[in-house]
Amino acid sequence: YLARKFFFLWARMTFGQVLPSKARCFYDQKILQKAFGEWKEQWTICREKRLSLRADNHYRHLLLYLIFKAWRDYVCQQQGKRNKYYIAESHAKRQTLLRTWQQWLLYVGVQRTKRGMQSVALAFRERSCLRVSWAVWRRQQYQKCSGRKMNILALQHWAQSLQFRAWLQWRELYLYTQNEKQKDTRAVTHHQHWELRRCVGAWLGYLNLHRVKKRQNELAQEFHRSRTLRRCFSSWQLSWECRRRVQAHQRDLEKQAARIALWRAFAHWKHYVVLCVEEAQQCELAEKHYKCRLLVLQKYWSLWKSRL
Repeated sequence: YLARKFFFLWARMTFGQVLPSKARCFYDQKILQKAFGEWKEQWTICREKRLSLRADNHYRHLLLYLIFKAWRDYVCQQQGKRNKYYIAESHAKRQTLLRTWQQWLLYVGVQRTKRGMQSVALAFRERSCLRVSWAVWRRQQYQKCSGRKMNILALQHWAQSLQFRAWLQWRELYLYTQNEKQKDTRAVTHHQHWELRRCVGAWLGYLNLHRVKKRQNELAQEFHRSRTLRRCFSSWQLSWECRRRVQAHQRDLEKQAARIALWRAFAHWKHYVVLCVEEAQQCELAEKHYKCRLLVLQKYWSLWKSRL
């Protein structure tokens, strides 16, 4: 007891008011509290997760149960509708069979009465004294019917022959008009080519004449130049500037004349090209119109034949 007392005194003097055992106990308590707090938090988190999982499973099961219930109700409803449809269809078939049976019974009764009346009438006709006149009348009626049929066939044959003749005449007239149109187009093209050839010949003659005149002017100018050089060599120095201006002006005139001739030739060529293009377009349009007309005529001919 004294050793323990002095040991406590020595520990208090050494370690202070708090003993190591108390500190250890306090440390163990704090560690336990922290561990318990963390365990409690983990337990609450796990519990919440479990509850959320259970809630999700419950929600899924509830949805599946509702979907299954709705599907079962829908299947039952469809099955009921199908059964009602089968019952209605069988009832309708029975009603139609009943109606047809009643109609057939009425028809059989009417036919029986008709057959009885017909047999009575035949017996009465055979017993009557009008058998000879009846046979004569029937023979005449048959002859009249056969004559009507023959007249109808003859009228049909006559109408067909008239239509065929009209078609042949129309075809000949159409071919004649087409030939006349082709001749007209050929004559127009020949006239255009002849006019173009005449214009080109006139233009070439004009060019040759212009070249001859130009050459004559050049020769005359050279002759005049040589003559003036021989006569007035002394005055050439004074009038050289003026002569050069005259020559330049004359060259400008010649160039202008050449440009005018070229412009005229280009205008004639352009007009010729435009005429050729218009002619090609007219030929294409004529071919297209001819083909369309042939197609229309073939269509109406096939329709007329099918209706005939």
